[in-house]
Amino acid sequence: MGVPQLFVAATSAMQYQAQGKIGKFNQAVNERNAKVLEGQALQIEQKAEFDVAQFNKKFQKIEGTTKVALAKSGVVMDSGSAYNIQLSNAFEAELQKQLIEYNAKVASANKMEEANFARISGQMARNQAKLAQINTIASAGSSLLAMRNA
Repeated sequence: MGVPQLFVAATSAMQYQAQGKIGKFNQAVNERNAKVLEGQALQIEQKAEFDVAQFNKKFQKIEGTTKVALAKSGVVMDSGSAYNIQLSNAFEAELQKQLIEYNAKVASANKMEEANFARISGQMARNQAKLAQINTIASAGSSLLAMRNA
């Protein structure tokens, strides 16, 4: 094997290795991105729990203030308009809590979908690198064969 053939073989080997490293690196970057997105999804769910707790705290404070004001006015709390208002407020509070949880689940699911897409992108980058490696081998083989026949 002559110098030109050795040069083609050596540069092709280096290119092959570099392509493999690039593919693995890109896959690792996308895997890291996926893990970050999964962490964000978890944070969204935890924030929803915090938001519900804060809402409950504020609601109980308002409800207590309202009950005290109505009791001072001599309103009977167990029947009539006062009872209907309490019931309506309780339903509205439950609706708000469910809305907070629903929005968090949707946002969390979106982050998980982004994480899945990042993993797919990483796998695609790895596969593209493998194809580039195959092309490098084929090109080197063609070059070496052409040099041999020349």
